[in-house]
Amino acid sequence: MYDLIIRGGMVVTGSKLFQADIAIQDEKIAELAPELNESAREEKDARGLFIFPGLIDTHVHFNEPGRNHWEGLASGSSALAAGGGTLFADMPLNSDPPLLSSSDFAAKLEAAKHQSVTDFAFWGGLTPDNLDRLEELAHCGVIGFKAFMSDSGIDEFRAADDLTLYRGMAKAAQLGLPVAVHAESEAITKRLTGDLRTLGRVDIEAYLESRPILAELEAINRALLYARETGCDLHIVHVSNARGMALISDARMLGAQVSSETCPHYLHFSSDDLLQKGAIAKCAPPLRSETERYALWQSVLRGEVDMISSDHSPSEPELKDRADFFNVWGGIAGVQSTLNVLLSHRQEQGLPLEKIAQMCSSTPASRFSLPDKGYLEVGFDADLCLVAIDEAFTLTANELFYKHKYSPYTGQRFTGRVKQTLLRGKTIFKEGRLEAGKAELIKPHV
Repeated sequence: MYDLIIRGGMVVTGSKLFQADIAIQDEKIAELAPELNESAREEKDARGLFIFPGLIDTHVHFNEPGRNHWEGLASGSSALAAGGGTLFADMPLNSDPPLLSSSDFAAKLEAAKHQSVTDFAFWGGLTPDNLDRLEELAHCGVIGFKAFMSDSGIDEFRAADDLTLYRGMAKAAQLGLPVAVHAESEAITKRLTGDLRTLGRVDIEAYLESRPILAELEAINRALLYARETGCDLHIVHVSNARGMALISDARMLGAQVSSETCPHYLHFSSDDLLQKGAIAKCAPPLRSETERYALWQSVLRGEVDMISSDHSPSEPELKDRADFFNVWGGIAGVQSTLNVLLSHRQEQGLPLEKIAQMCSSTPASRFSLPDKGYLEVGFDADLCLVAIDEAFTLTANELFYKHKYSPYTGQRFTGRVKQTLLRGKTIFKEGRLEAGKAELIKPHV
């Protein structure tokens, strides 16, 4: 007798759609086939629902310990579960201290074990201050190292200068772990910001002018060069435009070990929305023009985009309320809305459901060697979400599980509502309410 059988749902994998029953035993998918004859201690009728593998968001800033007044592991992971997610990888900043050493890892692990609703993994930092600590972070179980090629906005997490990045990539290659980079040129963005400030420009348009696509392209090219020279496995985070995706895709065809990520906000919003919404929609790189948004969608459909992560990076609201737009905190709260965005655009863009499962679950799991995750297949963890893909709704602040109910997605009309999320076969979210789960640290299989 199985622990649970979910009957009659439309199963969505990275390669196909099919109606099936899913049998779960001892936290794993034990059987998956049409009309199972076996019985279970519990059964769930999923007819009319689509069953996706649980979303894996490999780019979030839950800010604990140290800045959990911005967001915390409990609230952030709750929002992820409400959006159909079952695993996140937390970035080394904006925690205070950032995750730069084994002691930092231990502190974050202790917090996550008691606070997280979903499974979790951690990125370690790569900065000028901890090049000698990368090996100890690898032993702790980080999935890779994160470096900023421009100012991070956090004093205690310094940007990696060129030599630091090169040496860090060489060390990461020896350790067999990837390096993720925030690819914007500090030289370009800092100089443009200074020039605009000299002119008295501190408005939204000035911010957009200070961070052109050129700054991304230059940094991506430089990171690709260092990766080729060191043999480093490279991941470019939150690419905002199709030209950047093309650079990465071309490098991969030439043999580079490199992957790409974009975010739902670059696919859903444009710079026009930033001008209208203001600080709530500020991020770095910034939202791009409507023409660039359309081109990025074409990159997705061509298969140039490997994965989609939220880059959920909220702050306390006071940091968004400043007259000088350069001093406004740059980060969007969106971890709860990734699947909503993609499902809402699927028909107009011709986005297959299988592609969503691939970019949001199976590719992140395989890319970062997360064992038993990301696939609706026998033997894998029973991490999944049940979705009414045609149910339309308008997102309200009351539905958000964030510490601060503050997101550019509130008021947006979406199609596709998450009804239930299961972590290793146990319900952690159902019909708007959270249920207790057993979160675990997931280390890469290196």
